[in-house]
Amino acid sequence: MKASKMLISTLKEAPNEAIIASHILLIRAGMIRKLVAGVYNYLPLGLRTLNKIENIIIDEMDRAGALQILSSAIQPKELWEASGRWQKYGPELMRFKDRHNREFCLGPTHEEIFTDLVKNEIKSRKNLPINLYQIQTKYRDELRPRFGLMRGREFIMKDAYSFDLNEEGLNDSYQLMYKTYEKIFTRLGIDYKVVLADTGAIGGDGSHQFMALSDVGESDIIYCEHCKYAADEEKAQAKLDGYHHTIEEKGMELVLTPNKKTIDEVSEFLKLSKKDIAKSMVYRNLSTNELVLVMVRGDREVNLIKVVNALKIAEHELVLATNEDILNINSFEGFVGPVGLSIKILVDEEVACMHNIVVGANKKDYHFICVNFKRDFDGEVFDLRTVRKDDLCPVCGNFLKMERGIEIGQIFKLGTKYSLPLKCTYQDELGNHVPIVMGCYGIGVTRTMSSIIEQNHDESGIIWPLNVAPYHAVIVPINYEDEVIKKGSDYIYDQLNDTKVEIILDDREAKPGFKFKDWELIGIPYIITVGRKACENICELKNRRTLEKVELSYDEVITFMKKQVENIK
Repeated sequence: MKASKMLISTLKEAPNEAIIASHILLIRAGMIRKLVAGVYNYLPLGLRTLNKIENIIIDEMDRAGALQILSSAIQPKELWEASGRWQKYGPELMRFKDRHNREFCLGPTHEEIFTDLVKNEIKSRKNLPINLYQIQTKYRDELRPRFGLMRGREFIMKDAYSFDLNEEGLNDSYQLMYKTYEKIFTRLGIDYKVVLADTGAIGGDGSHQFMALSDVGESDIIYCEHCKYAADEEKAQAKLDGYHHTIEEKGMELVLTPNKKTIDEVSEFLKLSKKDIAKSMVYRNLSTNELVLVMVRGDREVNLIKVVNALKIAEHELVLATNEDILNINSFEGFVGPVGLSIKILVDEEVACMHNIVVGANKKDYHFICVNFKRDFDGEVFDLRTVRKDDLCPVCGNFLKMERGIEIGQIFKLGTKYSLPLKCTYQDELGNHVPIVMGCYGIGVTRTMSSIIEQNHDESGIIWPLNVAPYHAVIVPINYEDEVIKKGSDYIYDQLNDTKVEIILDDREAKPGFKFKDWELIGIPYIITVGRKACENICELKNRRTLEKVELSYDEVITFMKKQVENIK
Protein backbone atom coordinates (compact mmCIF):
# COMPACT_ATOMS: atom_id res chain seq x y z
CA MET A 1 0.00 0.00 0.00
CA LYS A 2 1.29 3.44 -0.91
CA ALA A 3 0.98 5.91 1.95
CA SER A 4 -0.17 8.61 -0.47
CA LYS A 5 -3.31 6.54 -1.10
CA MET A 6 -4.04 5.90 2.58
CA LEU A 7 -6.17 7.78 5.09
CA ILE A 8 -3.52 8.71 7.66
CA SER A 9 -5.18 11.08 10.11
CA THR A 10 -2.64 11.45 12.90
CA LEU A 11 -2.96 14.22 15.47
CA LYS A 12 -0.36 15.99 17.61
CA GLU A 13 -2.77 16.21 20.53
CA ALA A 14 -5.78 14.25 21.72
CA PRO A 15 -9.02 15.78 23.06
CA ASN A 16 -8.98 16.73 26.75
CA GLU A 17 -11.51 14.00 27.53
CA ALA A 18 -8.96 11.35 26.54
CA ILE A 19 -7.20 10.39 29.76
CA ILE A 20 -5.83 6.87 29.44
CA ALA A 21 -3.11 5.87 26.99
CA SER A 22 -5.25 3.67 24.74
CA HIS A 23 -7.90 6.36 24.25
CA ILE A 24 -5.28 9.04 23.57
CA LEU A 25 -3.27 6.91 21.15
CA LEU A 26 -6.23 5.46 19.24
CA ILE A 27 -7.37 9.01 18.49
CA ARG A 28 -3.91 10.47 17.83
CA ALA A 29 -2.97 7.54 15.58
CA GLY A 30 -6.09 8.10 13.48
CA MET A 31 -7.65 4.75 14.30
CA ILE A 32 -10.95 5.91 15.77
CA ARG A 33 -13.00 9.09 15.78
CA LYS A 34 -15.72 10.00 18.27
CA LEU A 35 -19.23 10.48 16.89
CA VAL A 36 -21.03 11.14 20.19
CA ALA A 37 -20.24 10.15 23.77
CA GLY A 38 -19.48 6.43 23.87
CA VAL A 39 -19.87 5.93 20.09
CA TYR A 40 -16.93 5.78 17.66
CA ASN A 41 -16.19 5.39 13.96
CA TYR A 42 -13.32 3.05 13.05
CA LEU A 43 -10.91 4.42 10.46
CA PRO A 44 -8.98 2.13 8.06
CA LEU A 45 -5.91 1.57 10.26
CA GLY A 46 -8.01 0.84 13.32
CA LEU A 47 -10.33 -1.47 11.43
CA ARG A 48 -7.42 -3.53 10.09
CA THR A 49 -6.24 -4.23 13.63
CA LEU A 50 -9.79 -4.90 14.81
CA ASN A 51 -10.27 -7.40 11.98
CA LYS A 52 -7.04 -9.20 12.91
CA ILE A 53 -8.14 -9.53 16.53
CA GLU A 54 -11.48 -10.90 15.34
CA ASN A 55 -9.75 -13.37 13.01
CA ILE A 56 -7.69 -14.80 15.87
CA ILE A 57 -10.87 -15.20 17.92
CA ILE A 58 -12.68 -16.84 14.99
CA ASP A 59 -9.75 -19.19 14.35
CA GLU A 60 -9.67 -20.47 17.93
CA MET A 61 -13.47 -20.69 18.24
CA ASP A 62 -13.64 -22.69 15.02
CA ARG A 63 -10.85 -24.98 16.24
CA ALA A 64 -12.94 -25.60 19.36
CA GLY A 65 -15.85 -26.74 17.19
CA ALA A 66 -18.05 -23.68 17.65
CA LEU A 67 -20.23 -22.55 14.75
CA GLN A 68 -20.39 -18.89 13.70
CA ILE A 69 -23.73 -17.22 12.99
CA LEU A 70 -24.98 -13.64 12.89
CA SER A 71 -28.18 -12.72 14.71
CA SER A 72 -30.22 -9.54 14.83
CA ALA A 73 -29.21 -6.63 17.05
CA ILE A 74 -32.93 -5.78 17.37
CA GLN A 75 -34.68 -7.95 19.95
CA PRO A 76 -38.42 -8.13 20.74
CA LYS A 77 -39.67 -7.29 24.22
CA GLU A 78 -41.55 -10.59 24.43
CA LEU A 79 -38.38 -12.68 24.66
CA TRP A 80 -36.93 -10.47 27.38
CA GLU A 81 -40.18 -10.58 29.32
CA ALA A 82 -40.20 -14.36 29.09
CA SER A 83 -36.71 -14.53 30.60
CA GLY A 84 -37.59 -11.95 33.26
CA ARG A 85 -34.91 -9.48 32.18
CA TRP A 86 -37.02 -6.73 30.56
CA GLN A 87 -37.34 -4.86 33.86
CA LYS A 88 -34.40 -6.37 35.75
CA TYR A 89 -31.77 -5.23 33.24
CA GLY A 90 -32.44 -1.62 34.12
CA PRO A 91 -31.75 1.68 32.33
CA GLU A 92 -28.71 0.36 30.42
CA LEU A 93 -31.09 -1.49 28.11
CA MET A 94 -31.77 0.64 25.00
CA ARG A 95 -35.51 0.29 24.36
CA PHE A 96 -37.62 1.65 21.51
CA LYS A 97 -40.98 1.26 19.77
CA ASP A 98 -41.66 0.77 16.09
CA ARG A 99 -44.44 2.53 14.16
CA HIS A 100 -46.87 -0.20 15.26
CA ASN A 101 -46.11 0.59 18.91
CA ARG A 102 -44.39 -2.76 19.39
CA GLU A 103 -41.51 -2.63 21.88
CA PHE A 104 -37.94 -3.73 21.17
CA CYS A 105 -34.44 -3.33 22.53
CA LEU A 106 -30.97 -3.11 21.01
CA GLY A 107 -29.15 -6.17 22.26
CA PRO A 108 -26.56 -5.76 25.02
CA THR A 109 -26.30 -9.56 25.13
CA HIS A 110 -28.05 -12.32 23.18
CA GLU A 111 -29.02 -15.09 25.60
CA GLU A 112 -32.72 -14.83 24.71
CA ILE A 113 -32.13 -14.71 20.95
CA PHE A 114 -29.82 -17.73 20.86
CA THR A 115 -32.07 -19.72 23.20
CA ASP A 116 -35.08 -19.01 21.00
CA LEU A 117 -33.08 -19.92 17.89
CA VAL A 118 -31.99 -23.29 19.28
CA LYS A 119 -35.51 -23.96 20.56
CA ASN A 120 -36.82 -23.66 16.99
CA GLU A 121 -33.92 -25.27 15.13
CA ILE A 122 -32.79 -28.22 17.25
CA LYS A 123 -35.24 -31.05 16.62
CA SER A 124 -33.41 -33.95 18.26
CA ARG A 125 -31.14 -34.64 21.22
CA LYS A 126 -28.78 -36.09 18.63
CA ASN A 127 -28.03 -32.50 17.55
CA LEU A 128 -26.59 -31.73 21.01
CA PRO A 129 -24.18 -30.54 22.23
CA ILE A 130 -23.78 -27.47 20.03
CA ASN A 131 -21.93 -24.18 20.48
CA LEU A 132 -22.99 -21.14 18.45
CA TYR A 133 -21.15 -17.80 18.39
CA GLN A 134 -21.14 -14.44 16.68
CA ILE A 135 -19.09 -11.26 16.51
CA GLN A 136 -21.49 -8.36 16.56
CA THR A 137 -22.10 -4.79 17.73
CA LYS A 138 -23.79 -4.52 21.14
CA TYR A 139 -25.54 -1.58 22.77
CA ARG A 140 -25.69 -0.41 26.38
CA ASP A 141 -26.87 3.00 27.53
CA GLU A 142 -23.93 3.61 29.86
CA LEU A 143 -24.53 6.39 32.37
CA ARG A 144 -20.96 7.67 31.99
CA PRO A 145 -19.25 6.32 28.87
CA ARG A 146 -15.53 6.90 29.26
CA PHE A 147 -12.00 5.82 28.38
CA GLY A 148 -12.66 5.48 24.66
CA LEU A 149 -13.36 1.88 23.67
CA MET A 150 -13.15 0.69 27.29
CA ARG A 151 -16.69 1.68 28.22
CA GLY A 152 -18.95 2.78 25.40
CA ARG A 153 -22.60 2.80 24.45
CA GLU A 154 -21.79 0.81 21.33
CA PHE A 155 -19.11 -1.89 21.24
CA ILE A 156 -18.12 -5.05 19.40
CA MET A 157 -18.36 -8.34 21.24
CA LYS A 158 -17.86 -12.02 20.57
CA ASP A 159 -20.61 -13.91 22.33
CA ALA A 160 -21.01 -17.69 22.28
CA TYR A 161 -23.65 -19.98 23.75
CA SER A 162 -23.30 -23.70 24.41
CA PHE A 163 -26.25 -26.09 24.60
CA ASP A 164 -25.85 -29.43 26.36
CA LEU A 165 -27.97 -32.36 27.52
CA ASN A 166 -26.91 -32.12 31.16
CA GLU A 167 -24.62 -30.48 33.73
CA GLU A 168 -21.78 -32.86 32.91
CA GLY A 169 -21.92 -31.75 29.29
CA LEU A 170 -21.99 -28.09 30.37
CA ASN A 171 -18.88 -28.63 32.48
CA ASP A 172 -17.09 -30.05 29.43
CA SER A 173 -18.20 -27.13 27.23
CA TYR A 174 -17.20 -24.63 29.91
CA GLN A 175 -13.72 -26.10 30.29
CA LEU A 176 -13.26 -26.16 26.52
CA MET A 177 -14.14 -22.46 26.29
CA TYR A 178 -11.89 -21.70 29.28
CA LYS A 179 -8.94 -23.27 27.45
CA THR A 180 -9.95 -21.61 24.18
CA TYR A 181 -9.93 -18.20 25.84
CA GLU A 182 -6.47 -18.90 27.24
CA LYS A 183 -5.28 -19.65 23.70
CA ILE A 184 -6.91 -16.50 22.29
CA PHE A 185 -5.45 -14.10 24.84
CA THR A 186 -2.05 -15.79 24.70
CA ARG A 187 -1.97 -15.37 20.92
CA LEU A 188 -2.91 -11.71 21.36
CA GLY A 189 0.08 -11.29 23.67
CA ILE A 190 -2.00 -10.07 26.61
CA ASP A 191 -0.75 -10.37 30.19
CA TYR A 192 -3.90 -11.57 31.95
CA LYS A 193 -5.30 -13.32 35.02
CA VAL A 194 -8.36 -15.58 35.26
CA VAL A 195 -10.53 -14.84 38.30
CA LEU A 196 -13.78 -16.00 39.87
CA ALA A 197 -16.55 -13.52 39.07
CA ASP A 198 -20.09 -12.55 39.91
CA THR A 199 -22.66 -13.48 37.27
CA GLY A 200 -24.38 -10.07 37.34
CA ALA A 201 -27.35 -9.35 35.07
CA ILE A 202 -26.62 -12.40 32.90
CA GLY A 203 -27.06 -14.77 35.84
CA GLY A 204 -26.19 -18.43 36.19
CA ASP A 205 -24.39 -20.69 38.62
CA GLY A 206 -20.72 -19.86 38.10
CA SER A 207 -18.42 -17.54 36.19
CA HIS A 208 -14.80 -16.64 35.45
CA GLN A 209 -13.44 -13.37 34.12
CA PHE A 210 -10.31 -12.92 32.02
CA MET A 211 -8.60 -9.74 33.18
CA ALA A 212 -5.88 -7.85 31.30
CA LEU A 213 -3.51 -6.50 33.93
CA SER A 214 -3.34 -2.70 33.82
CA ASP A 215 -3.12 0.19 36.26
CA VAL A 216 -6.01 1.88 34.44
CA GLY A 217 -8.31 -1.11 34.87
CA GLU A 218 -11.70 -0.45 36.45
CA SER A 219 -11.68 -3.69 38.45
CA ASP A 220 -9.64 -4.83 41.43
CA ILE A 221 -8.24 -8.34 41.15
CA ILE A 222 -7.80 -10.09 44.48
CA TYR A 223 -5.42 -13.04 44.36
CA CYS A 224 -3.20 -15.33 46.42
CA GLU A 225 0.32 -16.15 45.28
CA HIS A 226 0.41 -19.32 47.39
CA CYS A 227 -2.68 -21.27 46.33
CA LYS A 228 -3.60 -19.38 43.11
CA TYR A 229 -7.00 -18.27 44.42
CA ALA A 230 -8.17 -15.28 42.37
CA ALA A 231 -11.44 -13.35 42.17
CA ASP A 232 -12.70 -9.96 41.10
CA GLU A 233 -13.64 -7.38 43.72
CA GLU A 234 -17.34 -8.23 43.48
CA LYS A 235 -16.83 -11.95 44.13
CA ALA A 236 -13.74 -12.02 46.36
CA GLN A 237 -13.99 -13.59 49.80
CA ALA A 238 -11.61 -13.62 52.77
CA LYS A 239 -11.20 -15.59 55.97
CA LEU A 240 -12.29 -13.89 59.18
CA ASP A 241 -9.30 -12.33 60.91
CA GLY A 242 -10.51 -13.22 64.42
CA TYR A 243 -10.66 -9.63 65.69
CA HIS A 244 -12.75 -9.36 68.92
CA HIS A 245 -14.15 -12.87 68.53
CA THR A 246 -13.27 -14.20 71.98
CA ILE A 247 -13.42 -11.30 74.44
CA GLU A 248 -16.02 -11.40 77.23
CA GLU A 249 -19.35 -9.68 76.54
CA LYS A 250 -20.09 -6.51 78.55
CA GLY A 251 -23.34 -4.69 79.21
CA MET A 252 -24.64 -2.32 76.53
CA GLU A 253 -24.33 1.41 77.39
CA LEU A 254 -25.65 4.62 75.82
CA VAL A 255 -22.90 7.23 75.41
CA LEU A 256 -22.95 10.85 74.27
CA THR A 257 -21.16 11.45 70.96
CA PRO A 258 -21.98 15.09 70.13
CA ASN A 259 -22.12 15.66 66.37
CA LYS A 260 -19.84 12.64 65.77
CA LYS A 261 -21.39 11.13 62.67
CA THR A 262 -18.60 9.42 60.76
CA ILE A 263 -16.60 6.34 61.67
CA ASP A 264 -13.44 8.44 61.87
CA GLU A 265 -15.07 10.97 64.20
CA VAL A 266 -16.54 8.32 66.51
CA SER A 267 -13.26 6.38 66.56
CA GLU A 268 -11.28 9.48 67.56
CA PHE A 269 -13.84 10.66 70.13
CA LEU A 270 -14.16 7.29 71.90
CA LYS A 271 -10.44 6.50 71.52
CA LEU A 272 -11.29 3.19 69.85
CA SER A 273 -10.12 1.45 66.70
CA LYS A 274 -12.41 1.66 63.68
CA LYS A 275 -12.50 -2.13 63.93
CA ASP A 276 -14.46 -1.76 67.19
CA ILE A 277 -17.27 0.13 65.43
CA ALA A 278 -19.98 -1.21 63.13
CA LYS A 279 -20.83 0.79 60.03
CA SER A 280 -24.61 0.87 59.46
CA MET A 281 -25.84 1.82 55.98
CA VAL A 282 -29.52 2.14 55.06
CA TYR A 283 -30.68 1.29 51.52
CA ARG A 284 -34.03 1.11 49.77
CA ASN A 285 -34.94 -2.09 47.95
CA LEU A 286 -36.86 -0.72 44.96
CA SER A 287 -38.34 -4.11 44.09
CA THR A 288 -40.23 -4.22 47.41
CA ASN A 289 -39.98 -0.51 48.34
CA GLU A 290 -38.65 -1.60 51.75
CA LEU A 291 -35.67 -0.26 53.67
CA VAL A 292 -32.80 -2.50 54.67
CA LEU A 293 -29.91 -1.90 57.09
CA VAL A 294 -26.52 -3.29 56.05
CA MET A 295 -23.79 -3.68 58.67
CA VAL A 296 -20.04 -4.10 58.15
CA ARG A 297 -17.05 -3.43 60.38
CA GLY A 298 -16.04 0.22 60.65
CA ASP A 299 -12.82 -0.22 58.70
CA ARG A 300 -14.66 -1.96 55.86
CA GLU A 301 -16.66 -0.94 52.80
CA VAL A 302 -20.01 -2.44 51.82
CA ASN A 303 -19.86 -4.64 48.72
CA LEU A 304 -23.07 -3.68 46.92
CA ILE A 305 -22.98 -6.70 44.61
CA LYS A 306 -22.94 -9.02 47.61
CA VAL A 307 -25.86 -7.07 49.10
CA VAL A 308 -28.03 -7.32 45.97
CA ASN A 309 -27.19 -11.02 45.72
CA ALA A 310 -28.26 -11.51 49.33
CA LEU A 311 -31.52 -9.71 48.56
CA LYS A 312 -31.90 -11.55 45.23
CA ILE A 313 -32.47 -8.32 43.30
CA ALA A 314 -30.83 -6.49 40.40
CA GLU A 315 -28.09 -3.95 41.07
CA HIS A 316 -30.19 -0.99 39.90
CA GLU A 317 -32.92 -1.97 42.39
CA LEU A 318 -30.80 -0.94 45.39
CA VAL A 319 -30.34 2.76 46.23
CA LEU A 320 -29.15 4.67 49.28
CA ALA A 321 -31.92 5.75 51.62
CA THR A 322 -32.69 9.46 51.88
CA ASN A 323 -32.50 11.50 55.07
CA GLU A 324 -36.31 11.52 55.06
CA ASP A 325 -36.30 7.70 54.93
CA ILE A 326 -34.04 7.59 57.97
CA LEU A 327 -36.23 10.01 59.93
CA ASN A 328 -39.27 7.87 59.08
CA ILE A 329 -37.73 4.86 60.86
CA ASN A 330 -37.16 6.98 63.97
CA SER A 331 -33.44 7.37 63.48
CA PHE A 332 -31.00 10.14 62.59
CA GLU A 333 -28.43 10.42 59.83
CA GLY A 334 -25.00 9.62 61.26
CA PHE A 335 -26.47 7.83 64.28
CA VAL A 336 -28.24 4.87 62.66
CA GLY A 337 -27.86 1.51 64.39
CA PRO A 338 -29.54 -1.92 64.58
CA VAL A 339 -30.80 -1.85 68.19
CA GLY A 340 -34.58 -1.51 68.25
CA LEU A 341 -34.78 -0.88 64.51
CA SER A 342 -37.85 -2.40 62.85
CA ILE A 343 -36.52 -2.91 59.31
CA LYS A 344 -34.71 -5.78 57.61
CA ILE A 345 -31.11 -6.08 58.85
CA LEU A 346 -28.26 -7.73 56.95
CA VAL A 347 -25.15 -8.37 59.05
CA ASP A 348 -21.71 -9.09 57.65
CA GLU A 349 -20.29 -12.31 59.08
CA GLU A 350 -17.35 -10.35 60.50
CA VAL A 351 -19.70 -8.18 62.61
CA ALA A 352 -21.73 -11.22 63.70
CA CYS A 353 -18.60 -12.77 65.24
CA MET A 354 -17.48 -9.65 67.14
CA HIS A 355 -18.21 -8.74 70.75
CA ASN A 356 -18.74 -5.34 72.40
CA ILE A 357 -19.07 -3.25 69.25
CA VAL A 358 -20.10 0.40 68.90
CA VAL A 359 -23.25 1.21 66.91
CA GLY A 360 -25.47 4.22 66.33
CA ALA A 361 -28.24 4.57 68.94
CA ASN A 362 -30.90 5.93 66.53
CA LYS A 363 -30.82 9.01 68.74
CA LYS A 364 -29.15 12.26 67.74
CA ASP A 365 -25.65 12.67 69.23
CA TYR A 366 -25.66 9.19 70.83
CA HIS A 367 -24.10 5.79 70.23
CA PHE A 368 -24.35 2.46 72.01
CA ILE A 369 -21.15 0.76 73.19
CA CYS A 370 -20.65 -2.91 74.11
CA VAL A 371 -23.36 -4.09 71.72
CA ASN A 372 -23.47 -7.80 70.84
CA PHE A 373 -25.14 -9.64 67.99
CA LYS A 374 -28.08 -11.89 68.93
CA ARG A 375 -28.19 -10.47 72.48
CA ASP A 376 -28.93 -6.85 71.51
CA PHE A 377 -30.05 -7.12 67.89
CA ASP A 378 -30.62 -9.75 65.23
CA GLY A 379 -30.38 -10.03 61.47
CA GLU A 380 -29.51 -12.25 58.53
CA VAL A 381 -25.80 -13.02 58.25
CA PHE A 382 -23.98 -12.84 54.90
CA ASP A 383 -20.56 -12.00 53.51
CA LEU A 384 -21.20 -8.32 52.68
CA ARG A 385 -17.77 -6.68 52.87
CA THR A 386 -15.36 -5.64 50.16
CA VAL A 387 -12.17 -7.69 50.33
CA ARG A 388 -8.89 -5.78 50.16
CA LYS A 389 -5.15 -6.30 50.02
CA ASP A 390 -3.65 -8.18 53.01
CA ASP A 391 -6.93 -9.85 53.97
CA LEU A 392 -6.60 -13.58 54.54
CA CYS A 393 -7.00 -15.97 51.61
CA PRO A 394 -10.23 -17.99 51.99
CA VAL A 395 -8.46 -21.11 50.73
CA CYS A 396 -5.03 -21.20 52.41
CA GLY A 397 -5.07 -18.29 54.89
CA ASN A 398 -2.09 -16.40 53.45
CA PHE A 399 -2.21 -12.67 52.76
CA LEU A 400 -4.09 -11.64 49.63
CA LYS A 401 -2.62 -9.31 47.01
CA MET A 402 -4.36 -6.86 44.68
CA GLU A 403 -3.86 -5.65 41.12
CA ARG A 404 -5.95 -3.60 38.72
CA GLY A 405 -7.42 -5.26 35.66
CA ILE A 406 -9.52 -4.70 32.55
CA GLU A 407 -12.26 -7.25 31.97
CA ILE A 408 -11.75 -8.55 28.43
CA GLY A 409 -13.69 -11.79 28.64
CA GLN A 410 -16.16 -13.62 30.85
CA ILE A 411 -17.64 -17.10 30.78
CA PHE A 412 -20.80 -18.27 32.57
CA LYS A 413 -22.53 -21.49 33.53
CA LEU A 414 -26.12 -20.50 32.80
CA GLY A 415 -27.70 -23.87 33.52
CA THR A 416 -31.43 -23.68 32.72
CA LYS A 417 -31.85 -19.98 33.60
CA TYR A 418 -32.95 -19.17 30.04
CA SER A 419 -33.92 -22.54 28.57
CA LEU A 420 -36.54 -23.18 31.26
CA PRO A 421 -38.61 -19.97 30.88
CA LEU A 422 -38.14 -19.90 27.10
CA LYS A 423 -39.09 -23.60 26.82
CA CYS A 424 -35.89 -24.60 25.01
CA THR A 425 -36.01 -28.37 25.55
CA TYR A 426 -35.09 -31.72 24.05
CA GLN A 427 -36.99 -35.00 24.25
CA ASP A 428 -35.31 -37.76 26.25
CA GLU A 429 -35.64 -41.53 25.69
CA LEU A 430 -38.87 -41.61 27.69
CA GLY A 431 -40.42 -38.81 25.69
CA ASN A 432 -40.05 -36.21 28.44
CA HIS A 433 -39.22 -32.62 27.51
CA VAL A 434 -36.01 -31.70 29.37
CA PRO A 435 -34.57 -28.14 29.51
CA ILE A 436 -31.30 -27.79 27.64
CA VAL A 437 -28.35 -26.82 29.86
CA MET A 438 -26.56 -23.69 28.67
CA GLY A 439 -23.28 -21.82 28.94
CA CYS A 440 -22.40 -18.29 27.79
CA TYR A 441 -18.98 -16.99 26.72
CA GLY A 442 -18.16 -13.36 25.89
CA ILE A 443 -15.11 -11.41 24.71
CA GLY A 444 -15.11 -7.63 24.43
CA VAL A 445 -13.36 -7.28 21.07
CA THR A 446 -13.02 -3.49 21.05
CA ARG A 447 -12.05 -3.46 24.73
CA THR A 448 -9.41 -6.09 23.96
CA MET A 449 -8.00 -3.77 21.31
CA SER A 450 -7.64 -1.01 23.90
CA SER A 451 -6.15 -3.43 26.43
CA ILE A 452 -3.41 -4.43 24.00
CA ILE A 453 -2.43 -0.77 23.69
CA GLU A 454 -2.46 -0.28 27.47
CA GLN A 455 0.14 -3.04 27.73
CA ASN A 456 2.07 -2.08 24.58
CA HIS A 457 2.96 1.60 24.24
CA ASP A 458 5.69 4.12 24.99
CA GLU A 459 6.03 7.91 24.88
CA SER A 460 6.17 7.83 21.07
CA GLY A 461 3.01 5.82 20.50
CA ILE A 462 1.55 2.34 20.12
CA ILE A 463 3.70 -0.81 19.92
CA TRP A 464 1.46 -3.35 18.21
CA PRO A 465 2.29 -7.06 18.41
CA LEU A 466 3.15 -8.20 14.88
CA ASN A 467 0.06 -10.41 14.51
CA VAL A 468 -2.45 -7.58 15.09
CA ALA A 469 -0.55 -4.58 13.71
CA PRO A 470 -2.41 -2.82 10.87
CA TYR A 471 0.67 -3.41 8.70
CA HIS A 472 3.85 -5.36 9.40
CA ALA A 473 6.39 -2.86 8.09
CA VAL A 474 6.79 0.52 6.45
CA ILE A 475 9.46 1.70 4.02
CA VAL A 476 10.50 5.31 4.61
CA PRO A 477 12.64 6.82 1.82
CA ILE A 478 14.66 9.76 3.11
CA ASN A 479 14.12 11.49 -0.25
CA TYR A 480 11.77 9.66 -2.61
CA GLU A 481 12.63 12.06 -5.44
CA ASP A 482 16.23 10.82 -5.39
CA GLU A 483 16.47 8.24 -8.18
CA VAL A 484 18.72 5.80 -6.28
CA ILE A 485 16.64 5.98 -3.09
CA LYS A 486 13.41 5.63 -5.07
CA LYS A 487 14.74 2.62 -6.94
CA GLY A 488 15.81 0.90 -3.71
CA SER A 489 12.55 1.68 -1.94
CA ASP A 490 10.48 0.44 -4.88
CA TYR A 491 12.55 -2.76 -5.08
CA ILE A 492 11.96 -3.69 -1.44
CA TYR A 493 8.29 -2.74 -1.74
CA ASP A 494 7.71 -4.75 -4.92
CA GLN A 495 9.45 -7.84 -3.51
CA LEU A 496 7.49 -7.79 -0.24
CA ASN A 497 4.18 -6.73 -1.77
CA ASP A 498 3.93 -10.11 -3.51
CA THR A 499 4.31 -12.00 -0.21
CA LYS A 500 2.30 -12.28 3.00
CA VAL A 501 4.17 -9.28 4.39
CA GLU A 502 1.80 -6.33 4.72
CA ILE A 503 3.99 -3.46 3.64
CA ILE A 504 3.58 0.31 3.28
CA LEU A 505 5.73 2.55 1.10
CA ASP A 506 5.67 6.10 2.45
CA ASP A 507 5.76 8.08 -0.78
CA ARG A 508 4.20 11.19 0.77
CA GLU A 509 5.69 14.62 0.21
CA ALA A 510 6.78 15.23 3.79
CA LYS A 511 9.96 15.49 5.81
CA PRO A 512 11.48 12.20 7.06
CA GLY A 513 11.09 13.25 10.70
CA PHE A 514 7.36 13.78 10.20
CA LYS A 515 7.03 10.34 8.64
CA PHE A 516 8.97 8.59 11.40
CA LYS A 517 6.79 10.20 14.07
CA ASP A 518 3.66 9.07 12.25
CA TRP A 519 4.73 5.42 12.04
CA GLU A 520 6.01 5.30 15.61
CA LEU A 521 2.70 6.77 16.78
CA ILE A 522 0.68 4.28 14.69
CA GLY A 523 2.85 1.45 15.97
CA ILE A 524 4.08 -0.29 12.82
CA PRO A 525 6.40 -3.06 14.13
CA TYR A 526 9.27 -2.53 11.64
CA ILE A 527 10.46 0.68 9.98
CA ILE A 528 12.75 0.26 6.96
CA THR A 529 14.71 3.42 6.13
CA VAL A 530 16.24 3.84 2.68
CA GLY A 531 18.72 6.70 2.68
CA ARG A 532 22.40 7.55 2.56
CA LYS A 533 23.59 3.98 1.80
CA ALA A 534 21.08 3.36 -0.97
CA CYS A 535 23.92 3.44 -3.47
CA GLU A 536 25.28 0.32 -1.70
CA ASN A 537 21.85 -1.37 -1.64
CA ILE A 538 21.82 -1.07 2.17
CA CYS A 539 18.92 0.08 4.32
CA GLU A 540 18.28 0.46 8.05
CA LEU A 541 15.76 -1.73 9.90
CA LYS A 542 14.30 -0.45 13.18
CA ASN A 543 12.39 -2.66 15.60
CA ARG A 544 9.56 -0.54 17.03
CA ARG A 545 9.43 -2.56 20.27
CA THR A 546 13.13 -2.78 21.14
CA LEU A 547 14.14 0.39 19.20
CA GLU A 548 17.12 -1.61 17.97
CA LYS A 549 18.51 -0.50 14.59
CA VAL A 550 20.51 -2.66 12.19
CA GLU A 551 21.86 -2.15 8.68
CA LEU A 552 20.90 -4.83 6.16
CA SER A 553 21.13 -5.29 2.44
CA TYR A 554 17.87 -5.01 0.54
CA ASP A 555 17.68 -8.78 0.06
CA GLU A 556 18.49 -9.41 3.72
CA VAL A 557 15.68 -7.17 4.91
CA ILE A 558 13.28 -8.87 2.49
CA THR A 559 14.28 -12.31 3.81
CA PHE A 560 14.03 -11.10 7.42
CA MET A 561 10.52 -9.73 7.00
CA LYS A 562 9.31 -12.88 5.26
CA LYS A 563 10.55 -15.00 8.17
CA GLN A 564 8.94 -12.74 10.76
CA VAL A 565 5.56 -13.02 9.09
CA GLU A 566 5.90 -16.78 8.56
CA ASN A 567 6.31 -17.18 12.34
CA ILE A 568 3.09 -15.30 13.18
CA LYS A 569 0.68 -17.47 15.17
